[in-house]
Amino acid sequence: MPLSEHEQRLLEQMERALYAEDPKFASALEGTGLRTYTRRRVYLAVAGFVVGVALLMGGLVAQVIWVSVVGFLVMLGCAVLAVTAWRRGPAGHGPRQAAAPRRKTGVMDRMEQRWQRRRDEQSGL
Repeated sequence: MPLSEHEQRLLEQMERALYAEDPKFASALEGTGLRTYTRRRVYLAVAGFVVGVALLMGGLVAQVIWVSVVGFLVMLGCAVLAVTAWRRGPAGHGPRQAAAPRRKTGVMDRMEQRWQRRRDEQSGL
């Protein structure tokens, strides 16, 4: 059930007041930190995978088997890390589904979405 116009205006007022009162806290609630962390984790896993390929190939060229095995294990570990980080995404609820184009949401919009999701889950029990 969507919010009425009056409720939406009240929530927007509350959000503006929060930003005016404590901008540092409000920006912390934005949620970009987790998204940045996940993206960085995927990038590091890809870089580690490339290092693993280099170790694997270097071990094969130098005919040092243990270096190739270490390279393969590094590749495997980084691939698992990248896939799990990518699938969890910022919210930690599995892969994202194709949705309508994203729009910037405020703190209160996200709180309302979470509240609605909880109510839907509880009513579905």
